[in-house]
Amino acid sequence: MRKLLFLAALALALTACRQDIVFSQFVSIPSGEWHVDSVAQFNYQIPDKKVGYQVLVYVRHTERYPYQNMWLFLDNGTQRDTIEFYLADDRGQWLGDKHHGFIEMPVLIEQNYHFPDTGRYYMAIQHGMRDSLLRGVTDIGVEIKRNGQE
Repeated sequence: MRKLLFLAALALALTACRQDIVFSQFVSIPSGEWHVDSVAQFNYQIPDKKVGYQVLVYVRHTERYPYQNMWLFLDNGTQRDTIEFYLADDRGQWLGDKHHGFIEMPVLIEQNYHFPDTGRYYMAIQHGMRDSLLRGVTDIGVEIKRNGQE
C-alpha cells in the first residue's frame, strides 16, 4: 500500500512539474557538427502575459566538443543578444548532466521574464564561435517554464 501511495504521489509531482513547461523543443545538429551558418529556429506560443517565465537554452554535446565555453547569438526578431557560458570547469571536467555519452547543459537566459503579450513568439540560435564548423554539438533546445501566478 505504501509503495502504491508513493508511486501515485511521484506521478502527481512529475505531472505538476510538466504542467509548468509551456514549450520544450530540441533541434538536432546533423553529424554533430554545427556550421556557423546553421540557425536553430523555434516558434512557440505564450498563453498568459500576467505570469513570469524562465527561458532556458539547452546545449547537448559530446566529449568531442573542443572548448571550455560557448558563445551563442539569440535573435527574437526584434533584438539580438550574445551570451557566453561554460561547458567545462577550469580542470576540464564537463558541467551539466551526462547521459549515454552526451552532456546536456541548461543555460538560464531569463529568470522571471514577462512577455509583453500572449501569442506566437520566435527565437533563432546560432553559434558565435570562431570555428565555422563546431564539432561535438548534437542538439540545441529551448524550454520555457511558467514561474507561477503573480
